[in-house]
Amino acid sequence: MRSQGDPRRPRVLVIAEAANPEWVSVPLVGWSLAEALREVADVHLVTQVRNREAILRAGLVEGRDFTAIDSEAIARPIWAIGDVLRMGQGKGWTMLSALAALSYPYFEHLVWKRFGPQIASGAFDIVHRVTPLSPTTPSPLSARCRKAGVPFVLGPLNGGVPWPKGFDAERRREREWLSYVRGAHRLLPGRRSTLRADALIVGSRHTAGEMPAEVRPRCVYLPENAVDPRRFARAAAPNRAGEPLRACFIGRFVPYKGPDMLLEAAAPLLRQGRVTLDLVGDGPLMPALLARVREEGLGDAVRFHGWLPHEAVQDVAASTSLLAFPSIREFGGGVVLEAMALGLVPLVVDYAGPGELVSDEIGFKVALGSRAEIVAGVRACLEKIAVDPSVLEPMSRRAREHVAAHFTWSRKAAQIADVYDWVLGRRSTRPDLVAAAAPDRERAA
Repeated sequence: MRSQGDPRRPRVLVIAEAANPEWVSVPLVGWSLAEALREVADVHLVTQVRNREAILRAGLVEGRDFTAIDSEAIARPIWAIGDVLRMGQGKGWTMLSALAALSYPYFEHLVWKRFGPQIASGAFDIVHRVTPLSPTTPSPLSARCRKAGVPFVLGPLNGGVPWPKGFDAERRREREWLSYVRGAHRLLPGRRSTLRADALIVGSRHTAGEMPAEVRPRCVYLPENAVDPRRFARAAAPNRAGEPLRACFIGRFVPYKGPDMLLEAAAPLLRQGRVTLDLVGDGPLMPALLARVREEGLGDAVRFHGWLPHEAVQDVAASTSLLAFPSIREFGGGVVLEAMALGLVPLVVDYAGPGELVSDEIGFKVALGSRAEIVAGVRACLEKIAVDPSVLEPMSRRAREHVAAHFTWSRKAAQIADVYDWVLGRRSTRPDLVAAAAPDRERAA
């Protein structure tokens, strides 16, 4: 860790339009990474005004530690349009990302208006855009910083994982119509200029593969998510032989997350008393899930908890030993890391974010296939574990150790400090963070 006063500590203007300690998903990623970076750099956070009150409650001082930019004149009507098109159902994320890509440059215009003179005068060594995470969102600051001679770092970038074949019905139910023409983002004005950043941190192998060939020498692979040990301090109780397998699902009840596939897969074991299932979350599939539990008489084995405060989720999760999460289109997989931090063993579909985070030593992966194939794969895995749940205990220990060693926000900040040294010319070679982030099996390969 670099202490205050260390001459190696760069002065970094962190741009995180979404950064909120009281929210989840992207805003929590933005907040957590920005705060962790204070361990290795002198950070001034720039965020959107909607996050101001939460950041003040977290103890930061406005003006000294952060600046809130009021871009609501554009952001609010754009968000309202998106909410109407998505019918307020938490769907159509590709559409929302596309609309954000249209409104976000105004935010950066205001950032430059406020901080441009300081950037040009050398008040900051680096400008780092943390959020938006989407690689489709242009950053006018990239060209402006290049002209000012100040390194610009972009990322983590993630998203845009293709919908698997055979899940078009789920895609339509998610209102992901724009995903059929997502490749059009390459034609957006400013994309080429944005990707000329001095370093691009890519959060998935898919994102890395989508980068133009001329950009890849400046890309550094580092999964976007991490955990705060203070938020996930409990340890899951081990599942002993002879006990029912205690499993949980955490997330939105929407088709691509797969809670309906999980319930279908687990139903025989739930009826037999060999598995219990806790579901944390809510969403459009809730009525169908409740009806299935009622029709099949599974009520004694299935508990619905609804949405819980982020800090309360671990209370439910820690009472189980397996995270069953058959999502078929997960960009980052933060919930998988959070579960592993508690000692839960993950059961995931081997695709996108979760597939990159889980190895055979710390969890179970079901091959991506049709819906019927995934259901069968999950059922077979649950059957195998239910025979002797004690097989989870050594995997649980390794999962916790893996997260503690490689996926805390402090560790992530230390890795990004290597990126900062690289763009500042303090090291001659591009940081290779793959070995630190990959599961144990891949590091040994």
